[in-house]
Amino acid sequence: MAEMRKDDMHVAWVAPENGANVVVNVPSMDVLLTDLKDYFAQRRGFALATLNLDHVVKLRDEPAFRTAYLAQTHVTADGNPIVWLSRVARQPVDLLPGSDLIAPLAALAAQMGIPVGLLGSTEATLQAAADALEAEHAGLQVVARLAPPMGFDPTGALADDYIAQLEAADVGLCFLALGAPKQELLAAHAIAKTDRVGFVSIGAGLDFIAGTQTRAPRLVRMIAAEWLWRMLSNPKRLAARYAACFAVLPRLVLSALKARRVNRGNV
Repeated sequence: MAEMRKDDMHVAWVAPENGANVVVNVPSMDVLLTDLKDYFAQRRGFALATLNLDHVVKLRDEPAFRTAYLAQTHVTADGNPIVWLSRVARQPVDLLPGSDLIAPLAALAAQMGIPVGLLGSTEATLQAAADALEAEHAGLQVVARLAPPMGFDPTGALADDYIAQLEAADVGLCFLALGAPKQELLAAHAIAKTDRVGFVSIGAGLDFIAGTQTRAPRLVRMIAAEWLWRMLSNPKRLAARYAACFAVLPRLVLSALKARRVNRGNV
């Protein structure tokens, strides 16, 4: 099974939720690529999640999601509030959202001859995304494209069948585009069953590549307003979610300030 390495990597931020500390242990893209190069070379399984405020809310309210997050071998910061809070805590981390991980990880997989799988979204999106990735990264092989049906259980029999298909296709890197919490639940379930497949949760990342969804323009992302772009694109669905995210910020700020005092004493 996948070897846990949280204690071996840089601890950039800890989000305490009901006694379960979720550790952001990937501070930069360079650290991530160096570590995953080692995983690929040894054909070891792993699970990567990207922490944002919506996930923090879910960590508070959903025990199964907390358990799944604690099973991840790698956690990055997906959201500027997590980055800012880590700086307040004097445990700085770079912004590494799931969508921004696809290209560098696909390039690494192509370089090392690691077959890639795509799981989530629709068959049409997966085909378009696979074609785009293979065109962009010379030598990349997308050998599995799995589009789950509505109501898919990420820990059920069909999930087990998908895991077996990925293993049979010799997939070493699988991008999960199921959205939270399903993708993190599937990744945690999968690494308990296979030690050869790496799972990376990327949300809508494949839809962006396939062109079925439009990501916020680069300028909007640079000014940390991607959340506003997304909310305005679908206010009915996202307004309540972002309100819940803002509600947890005061507690996280207090936690970061407490960590800052501890870290100051350790300098």
